[in-house]
Amino acid sequence: MDLGLSPEQREIQGLAREFAQAEIDPHAAAWDRECRFPAELFRKLGEVGLMGICVPEELGGAGAGFVAYVLALEELSRADAGVGVTVAVHTSAATLPIVAFGSAGQRERFVPPLARGETIGAFALTESDAGSDAASLRTRAARQDDGSWRIDGAKQWITNGGAAGTFILFARSDPQQPGARGISAFLLDAAHVRVDRHTEKLGLNSSSTVDVVLDGAEVPGDRLLHAEGRGFEVAMATLDGGRIGIAAQAVGIARAAYEVASAYALERRQFGQRIADFQAIQWKLADMATEIDAARLLVLRAAWRREQGLSHTVEGAQAKLFASEMARRQTAEAIQVLGGYGYTKEFPVERYYRDAKITEIYEGTSEIQRLVIARELLGLRERSPA
Repeated sequence: MDLGLSPEQREIQGLAREFAQAEIDPHAAAWDRECRFPAELFRKLGEVGLMGICVPEELGGAGAGFVAYVLALEELSRADAGVGVTVAVHTSAATLPIVAFGSAGQRERFVPPLARGETIGAFALTESDAGSDAASLRTRAARQDDGSWRIDGAKQWITNGGAAGTFILFARSDPQQPGARGISAFLLDAAHVRVDRHTEKLGLNSSSTVDVVLDGAEVPGDRLLHAEGRGFEVAMATLDGGRIGIAAQAVGIARAAYEVASAYALERRQFGQRIADFQAIQWKLADMATEIDAARLLVLRAAWRREQGLSHTVEGAQAKLFASEMARRQTAEAIQVLGGYGYTKEFPVERYYRDAKITEIYEGTSEIQRLVIARELLGLRERSPA
């Protein structure tokens, strides 16, 4: 693996950084406070090519590769983690699975609007009784005489669900098959689902998280994604890549906290000197910088392997496990550096702390990541739950 970035990767990283500084940084605190999803922002992101970074050019994307994509995600998440997860789910969990598993007609129909940011994508797998054990989902898809599908059920905690125009939704198409067998993936429009509840969250308040219901949704037969009964393969492959994006998000959150903490330490004076001159503070900042760099390297390794078409299940799990737990630890340390100010909304580190926690939970909890890693190390290759 070449640790140097290509000119194209640096260009996209710089573009994302400049966009975040101009369009996201000034508004992130207000979006968090108002729990507002900034729909207009994603149209702008689409106009500059950041909604389809790693989507092939012939399908409307930039064709820049997965490494460039995670570099951009870090920059966006550094400014606002809610924006970062919106782009991550839209790209990794909605657009790329269509590129990988869709028919030619599906790719031509659905991918270009997603890559251009004209439509936002969502990934609907989780249910109230099917979280980490995703294979136990109950949403049902019944084939009709005319070849169409009738889908009934409910999905929970769907990121982008309140704003999405395209959903990848998983349902049990063969109720006689247990577990992962008999699950199929479908491409749905917003009209096929009903938003039932907007979730109030600890953090990521600028992202849309909803529960959706399907009341006998009539879905054309050509909306089946991949082969019937093989939807779980789509889900697991999607999560393998999606975890890398969440790891990049965690790095961005931690980096934002480090930047605030280090700047504050150089200005805040106690006992006649800057607190940055005290060894206790220096060691905190040294540990933060070291762990952020280590997490970023894990992310880049996993992204590079995915880009090269190599296996990346374990590498993605390791990146997400380490980066998410690092982000939670180091955002807490940033609050400690700021002392009482860190606990107030006068500084953004309390927001970073709230945003960081979810990275240990969604796209597979830390406990699930450890299972994925351990099973590979021990030669137990059966696919782990989500």
